[in-house]
Amino acid sequence: MFNVVLVNPQIPPNTGNIGRICVNSGATLHLVKPLGFDISEKRIKRAGLDYWNRLKLKVWESLEEFLESVEMERCHLATTKGIKYHFQTRYRPGDYLLFGREDGGLPQFLIENYREQTVQIPMTPEGRSLNLAVSVGIILYEAVRQNFGQWSREYGIG
Repeated sequence: MFNVVLVNPQIPPNTGNIGRICVNSGATLHLVKPLGFDISEKRIKRAGLDYWNRLKLKVWESLEEFLESVEMERCHLATTKGIKYHFQTRYRPGDYLLFGREDGGLPQFLIENYREQTVQIPMTPEGRSLNLAVSVGIILYEAVRQNFGQWSREYGIG
């Protein structure tokens, strides 16, 4: 129903947790290379990700390949520099929620070129940023909340 896009993720446990969130929410996980880790079947099994076989997964060879293949007007870019809060955006089934590297966020050119589509999670001035998996959960489940009727019918919940 929704698409979570991780651009150049670096920390395997974050991606594992996000995979679990995607399985539980019905979202497709898109990983944009280069990745900071190996997602081979052997490595996945060793990490104990027993749900990984139920994950809808798409791996992109590059950000350019991804950008050429999707409708950018359906994308929401998560950044601490967002112009509106994540709950001020209207999410529709099929939308893409983009998240950047744990150590640097999304590429600056994306934020500049698609400024109107940037969203942020409110944080106190003492905060710097949230863990990537936490951020994905917050924004993805806001999208689910906004579309709960359709989401619950699709998955037979509620």
